[in-house]
Amino acid sequence: MNQLGFASSPAVLQYLKAAADYGLSPENILNDNHVSLEILNNNLKRITGEDFQRIIRYLIEETDDPCFGLKTSRYVQAGSYSVLGYMVMNCKSLKEALIKAPLYERLVGDMGVSEVKTLENGDTEMRWICNYSDPMVRPHMIANVLGSWVNFARFLVDKPDGKPKQVWLEFSEPNTQSVLQFQSMFNCPIRFNAPYNALIMDDYLISLPMRQPDDQLLKTLENHAEILMADISDKQPLPIQAKNVIRGLLLEGVPRKDMVSKRLGLTERTFQRKLQQYDCSYQQLLDEIRMEQAKELLTQTELPAQEIAIRLGFSEPRSFHRSFKKWLNTTPGEYREAHTNNWVQSGESIKVYLAHLLQEKLS
Repeated sequence: MNQLGFASSPAVLQYLKAAADYGLSPENILNDNHVSLEILNNNLKRITGEDFQRIIRYLIEETDDPCFGLKTSRYVQAGSYSVLGYMVMNCKSLKEALIKAPLYERLVGDMGVSEVKTLENGDTEMRWICNYSDPMVRPHMIANVLGSWVNFARFLVDKPDGKPKQVWLEFSEPNTQSVLQFQSMFNCPIRFNAPYNALIMDDYLISLPMRQPDDQLLKTLENHAEILMADISDKQPLPIQAKNVIRGLLLEGVPRKDMVSKRLGLTERTFQRKLQQYDCSYQQLLDEIRMEQAKELLTQTELPAQEIAIRLGFSEPRSFHRSFKKWLNTTPGEYREAHTNNWVQSGESIKVYLAHLLQEKLS
């Protein structure tokens, strides 16, 4: 099964345009990764998430730039978000755009899930949960997505110096030179090794008007987007749709089956019946997501197992320990130690970027 869903042509092209400025040919990049060149000239073309993840890893290795993902965010434009990009251009304000973005983000691809929330102090938080697990690719994709949001928002409201109040990034703080590039891009306080990825914005920023809102054109684009979304949903396997929803809901605690089925527009009974057609169950999907996130948190953070258990919705650490042992036939502590050892041994083989992150972590 295609575990990472799909990525749209415009999303891929943003990376390829950035790579061209490093002297890399888009045609060579695609050929080397066995991806059809059709994606260069067809905005409706989609590639698998596995292919996209492989392309990004290839670009990281070829550019040998620890800030490659961040720099690709400078190449964002309306077309980078497919129809969604043109939709938000015609909203009245950033606030309206923030409401619509999570509804149609799958037009861009299945790289992650975003959620918009109002905090107790009145600020707005936009979280993004990355679906890609490759430890080399993941930080670059997160930097690309959050950086693209900020750069596109600056364009939309004609405020080149506009900035969020804070940026939260789940990965570890990079070297000093890279941190300076992150600060230059976002121009606000940045929290590395955060519990999740997010932009935190105040009312002033999200209330800024767009350049040229057009309500009639927005409605036309929404109608077109609905047609495209229906087509995507028909082609997307239900287990992948469900796992994307579970990832987002897991931030709020253990997502119940009825919550997920409701998000997917299905009754709980229909949801369960359709999953059986894929020879899987809701509990199996939930366990897969928990296992994926447990492995990431154990190897990419220094969080104690007790806190990881809480984040994954376990009632107590012992339950997490038993489940992890059942999934991988090893304990969380043993897995963390073994993975760290493998990481040290393979540092040279995955080039400067990952080796440097390891050095920063150990220093």
